[in-house]
Amino acid sequence: MGHAPHRHRPRYGPRRRTAPGSPPGTLVVDPQAPAPRMQVFCYGADAFREVPEASLDDVAAPVEGRTLWLNVDGLGHADTLKRIGERFGLHPLALEDVVNVHQRPKFEAYDDQLFLIVRVPLAPADAVAPGQIGLHTEQVAICLGRAQVVTFQESAGDAFEPVRHRLRTASSALRRRGADYLAYALLDAAIDAYFPLLEAFGERLESLESEVVERPQREHATRIHDLKRDLLTVRRAVWPMRDLLAAMLRDDTPLIDEHTRVYLRDCLDHTIQLIDIIETYREIASGLVDIHLASVSNRMNEVMKVLTIIATIFIPLTFVAGIYGMNFDPGAGPWSMPELGWRYGYPAVMALMLTVAVGLVLWFRRLGWIGPERVR
Repeated sequence: MGHAPHRHRPRYGPRRRTAPGSPPGTLVVDPQAPAPRMQVFCYGADAFREVPEASLDDVAAPVEGRTLWLNVDGLGHADTLKRIGERFGLHPLALEDVVNVHQRPKFEAYDDQLFLIVRVPLAPADAVAPGQIGLHTEQVAICLGRAQVVTFQESAGDAFEPVRHRLRTASSALRRRGADYLAYALLDAAIDAYFPLLEAFGERLESLESEVVERPQREHATRIHDLKRDLLTVRRAVWPMRDLLAAMLRDDTPLIDEHTRVYLRDCLDHTIQLIDIIETYREIASGLVDIHLASVSNRMNEVMKVLTIIATIFIPLTFVAGIYGMNFDPGAGPWSMPELGWRYGYPAVMALMLTVAVGLVLWFRRLGWIGPERVR
């Protein structure tokens, strides 16, 4: 599935649509959000059913030994979301967090459900090239019950397609596990979606570093700023996921068995790897600012040095030319300028000026001020 074009988003802060002082659990949806589209998977070790375009009538309570996954794409219809919440007994506060898509990743434990908020990158890795508008992330809500998982996404297109492919494969271990393992698989897919993105960031950093050192340009400052802003967006999405997973591992809930906790610890390890990569890239990006400024300054110094050397060479030549540019009478007494009437006066002055210029160049070269390695 391809990602749907995203709407205009605030650059620095979310837009909360719930009025201040509203009762808890109030649902105020984005009028521009797409209408909900539902997809249902019901599976077990010996059974599998998929309904790509489902309605609530297609969602039946799972029988013993089977797991139900309802995926909802689009949050643009409050009544539909309320009906889903009533059908699966979702807590009103959880449903309110579903429609308020500015949430940071978090974990909440309710009576018989676990509620997770994660963020996945909206754009694929090839959408972080220079010239693109800033990177955005999409909120994904995961509601885990005893035998069902309900996921809510802002729009169609996600990181869960590998999970769907595994469910469609009869030999997959996912078909023999419960709802907690499905929630782990979805969470793992959301986390792994950041690795290709960070690989693209790494290539972008290497390219920028080479260009900044070899050919510093004015637009490099803008590209570095855009890269730092995208890394900050990824950092805000990934850092809280470490706390989310740690809270899940600490929580003594019967909804997650010990077998799944082992895999959740692996998810936590992947998250820590992502955080290390993000912090490393942010330090490199900050260093690129200093490198860019130093490269521009060094280039300016080289240009100024070349111009200064040229001016220094022409200063004595200008002095000589200024003297012989005065209109003195060559026969006006002992203090006259006899070279003005001399037959070889002009070539002699040219030879003197050439000798001074060559001598200065050789002197500057001997001092190490100019040379092939000095002037670019």
